[in-house]
Amino acid sequence: MKIAESDFSTHIVESVQKELGNIFFFKHIAVIEFNEGVHIDINNSSEFFDELISYYGHSRPFGVIANRINSYSVKLMDADLFRKKISNLCYYAVVGHNNASKMNAEIENRFCDRNKINYNTIHEAMNSIYSKVKNDILLSLH
Repeated sequence: MKIAESDFSTHIVESVQKELGNIFFFKHIAVIEFNEGVHIDINNSSEFFDELISYYGHSRPFGVIANRINSYSVKLMDADLFRKKISNLCYYAVVGHNNASKMNAEIENRFCDRNKINYNTIHEAMNSIYSKVKNDILLSLH
């Protein structure tokens, strides 16, 4: 399910369309829906990083959810480089919608240094990532 077709659509603050896909900004979460067939690596994804930094800055904690509504590839060997580009990206999740995208999400999960990142529904991912980011914000206030 596309985020714009979900119950969360009324909470989208801003959206941006890029060559590789779309970014939907919420207060503490960005949902990315990459286009069919694209390949994501550190070299071609800078426009996404620029948008995330422009919206969240360099210190505001936030999470990103990759909503795998389309089939695309990610260079997983760039995972560490992705993390270094934005230090305030606290949580990352991947939502798979069919067997192939769920399998890819499981593989991506193995390359992440955090706990579970793969979810079966956008609702699961949004609720989990939102509560984790909010918890980090509360902890940083103390």
